[in-house]
Amino acid sequence: MRHGVRGRQLGRNASHRHAMFRNMSVSLIRSLRSEDDAPNKPKVPGRIVTTVEKAKELRPMVEKLITMAKKAKLIEDAAEQFTTSADRNTPEWKEWRKSDRWRQWAQAVSPAVALRRRAFAALRDKEALNILFAELGPRFLDRQGGYTRIARLAEFRIGDAGRKAILEFVGERDRVKARKPRQAPVVKQDEPAPAT
Repeated sequence: MRHGVRGRQLGRNASHRHAMFRNMSVSLIRSLRSEDDAPNKPKVPGRIVTTVEKAKELRPMVEKLITMAKKAKLIEDAAEQFTTSADRNTPEWKEWRKSDRWRQWAQAVSPAVALRRRAFAALRDKEALNILFAELGPRFLDRQGGYTRIARLAEFRIGDAGRKAILEFVGERDRVKARKPRQAPVVKQDEPAPAT
């Protein structure tokens, strides 16, 4: 019996599955920032097309990475009070580097560095890491989870008829439903009340 066995195997062994999800998460994050002359430029930034099953397995991984970036942003903002505005290797910067404020800054910012290293261990891509911590962390700072959405596509994959889906970041190009004001029900005055 397979009680308590979490996750889909997707017809792959563990190392292949981890590599595939790493590549897919890097592709999703890097699709936000792509050059116009890139050969594989995505049609819509912040979106990848995959199967429904792969999207459901990839979604928690990407959302945990974004949560790490959010936490790191909050830690860096708190450590900002100990930093200096001097340029690197100037006499003022060297004085700050020897001071007690630098030790306080280093101690305050160390959890953010640890989070960045954990995210790099999961992604193994410096460009995707920079996009994650510079853009996605601040972008979702006020949102309490649910950073991605899965939208099923009506078409099926040609080779094996797999169900296709889009995995994308929320917030950009969101559809907003136009709400009509609710009208009060009309009651006619002429009708007598039903007798019971």
